[in-house]
Amino acid sequence: MTEEEIISIGDVVRFQAQEQPDAVVFTFEGDEMTYAALDAGSNRAAQALSSKGVSKGDRIAYMGKNSHLYFEILVGAAKLGAVMVPVNWRLAPPEVAYVLNDCQAKILFVGPGFDDLAGKIEKDLDHVQLILGSEKAEGDYPGYPAWRDGFADEDPMVVCAEDDDALQLYTSGTTGHPKGAIMTNGSIFSSRSAGIAEEDMMDWQKPVPGEITLLAMPCFHISGTGTGLAVMYTGGSAIVLPEYDPTQALDLIAEYNISKIFMVPAAIQILLNHPRARDVDFSNLKYITYGASPIPLELMKQAMDVLGCGFVQMYGMTETSGTITTLNPEDHDVNGNERMRSVGTPLPGVEIKIIDPESGEPLPPRTIGEISTRSAKNMKGYWNRPEATAETIDGDGWLRTGDAGYLDEEGYLYIQDRLKDMIITGGENVYPAEVENALYANPKVADVAVIGVPDEKWGEAVKACVVVKAGQELTEAELIADARTRIAGYKCPKSIDFIDALPRNPSGKILRKDLRAPYWEGKDRAVN
Repeated sequence: MTEEEIISIGDVVRFQAQEQPDAVVFTFEGDEMTYAALDAGSNRAAQALSSKGVSKGDRIAYMGKNSHLYFEILVGAAKLGAVMVPVNWRLAPPEVAYVLNDCQAKILFVGPGFDDLAGKIEKDLDHVQLILGSEKAEGDYPGYPAWRDGFADEDPMVVCAEDDDALQLYTSGTTGHPKGAIMTNGSIFSSRSAGIAEEDMMDWQKPVPGEITLLAMPCFHISGTGTGLAVMYTGGSAIVLPEYDPTQALDLIAEYNISKIFMVPAAIQILLNHPRARDVDFSNLKYITYGASPIPLELMKQAMDVLGCGFVQMYGMTETSGTITTLNPEDHDVNGNERMRSVGTPLPGVEIKIIDPESGEPLPPRTIGEISTRSAKNMKGYWNRPEATAETIDGDGWLRTGDAGYLDEEGYLYIQDRLKDMIITGGENVYPAEVENALYANPKVADVAVIGVPDEKWGEAVKACVVVKAGQELTEAELIADARTRIAGYKCPKSIDFIDALPRNPSGKILRKDLRAPYWEGKDRAVN
């Protein structure tokens, strides 16, 4: 196979196993996986999945913390043309069951420690035929490695196309239920589709032999799975952390001479606050890429001083298969120039325009409107949601992000607000409707509205404004604890204001901006 023949995720691993079979692709808790081992293991995984009726277009799911075996299973599915659905293990049981039923997963792989969660929802699953412990036998579930090893190392060689579904990630939903964003082989490996030669890449993008990436963000986000896929595509090597832990991160940076890490700003802050942060040798660290929320200038100053590497800010979303604009190292100014308030310029092959949210007409520079983008990176659509897809992607391929911002005369993009009522807390997306539905389920709640307010550590925090039913008494702690039984902890309010009535317009719509206004007063943008 030649590099030009690479079409799919499976092809990437076939090619790398051919070119550098003994090179280590993933290291997990001291266990090294070479490209040859990944190729062979994924072949066995494909045969095992096929034996259970998994075929092209089918979905399988993985619910667990990061692992090298997650990528082996993902590649095995890809070799059949099947689609991996990584499930956010922080979700509450009803949310997990919804995702698994919505995607119609045939097989569920469960990471260590999540067999109890799987057991709570097993009876509610409509399509799952087999549950396996991903690294070992979990509770009543057999282990994946032993199951896999009962099958031959034979590549099924299913023909895949660029437009075939390859990965499905769930995003928070405006109506209270998450939506499955479908990424294709083409959108995942869009740099190839855009015809970007290595010599035209920016320095931080270029693969360098021997460099090692730390994969620290969760694989149920595009930041985690996307990092692993990029490592495989470039023939690189990554150290995989089960979940972000600053002590482990510092240990691995020192032990493995880590060159690149992607982190959300909250994770950078946690790392810098670690008592050992100033004792670690960061001289081999070349780049920190960061995104999901803006970074405060003071935190950036501290990070540049302590880590001493180049910084790259990334802006994108699940629906764009990750990054679409970057603020490159040369634009990072410790004194805070105007460009530091931007999210940079579009990647090659990516188009950005600002449109009037109502008419859809393009707007001139420095005029705030909705950010719209078109490229090979755009998702195929939302799984079984044709109406939601049509609302997001128009007939010409332009995807409406729901973010409000403007372009300057040099093409730098600035984000000012969100047109959709979304909250980003610690890099996680939360829609008010999800939280409001959970709070409304409490019989003592008469009315509720959820907003995002500035938070120094997490960027934004979830706040609820609640009207209690007449004659009822309700405490903040009681209501939050009740909500935790229905939604993930990170979605639950960090604080609650009990008020007499919610502000509404004549048609009855909650005036969320009026509720948010006091908390964002004095800020130069209405996102944090």
